[in-house]
Amino acid sequence: MNQNEWLAERFEANRAHLRAVAFRMLGSTGEADDAVQEAWIRLSRSDANDIENLSGWLTTVTARVCLDILRARESRREEPLGAPLHDPIAKHEDGSDPEHEAVMADSVGLALLVVLETLTPAERLSFVLHDMFAMPFEEIAPIVGRSTAAARQLASRARRRVQGAPEVADADLTRKREVVDAFLAASREGDFEALIALLDPGVVLRSDPTAVRTGASEELRGASAVAGTFSGRARVAKLALIDGAVGAVWAPGGSPRVVFSFTITEGKIVKIELIADPERLGQMELTLLKD
Repeated sequence: MNQNEWLAERFEANRAHLRAVAFRMLGSTGEADDAVQEAWIRLSRSDANDIENLSGWLTTVTARVCLDILRARESRREEPLGAPLHDPIAKHEDGSDPEHEAVMADSVGLALLVVLETLTPAERLSFVLHDMFAMPFEEIAPIVGRSTAAARQLASRARRRVQGAPEVADADLTRKREVVDAFLAASREGDFEALIALLDPGVVLRSDPTAVRTGASEELRGASAVAGTFSGRARVAKLALIDGAVGAVWAPGGSPRVVFSFTITEGKIVKIELIADPERLGQMELTLLKD
């Protein structure tokens, strides 16, 4: 076995771990795969003879790549119009189905993912690497460009925010997920009465110009009108986490084409937005959830 084959074999042995690290830092299966692939590229260009601990080296490199992605994400939020189309739902290069792999989102917990999104990149990285993967602060410090004590403080601040997050958040997300899941099921089955039961009497459906050009109504008001529009439809829409909120996405061929954003109050859907503009879709973090 030559060195390249040996490196590839060792990398594959670490791939699952690296994906887990990257997903918990990024909250996106697509970006996690990108980070892992970048780690492989950097490994293939390095002199493996100089690497004493390959697993540790790969984890560190993956963490650095994730930190760059998180910082770039912050920049895109400041200047969103320049954001490129991002497709975390695309098929993996190894042919696996990201919908299956997005079960990771459930195992981490929707509420935790939402709280992690509120942390700074350095806080998130320090917390994830230390509290979730037991990496020593001495190894975390160089990655975030801080002293060991500062890295410890970053993780401590993040930990307080995670522990201080209202416990109701997880239950609230779970309830909203149940509502959206039931709505999609009723829509697929053409169950008009079930749809009516899930909709607020004054519910509003709005579609952006791109969705309107594909045949969607620009605006509809009232439970009967909205239920009639969705009855027997949404057969291929998938439950998804959209910027931390439960919604749905239509992604034919793995490419997101329409996002369904739901506003839910007291267990009733009060507003649905259909978003199909590619630029807006490119600014969203989309993670498919297990049905």
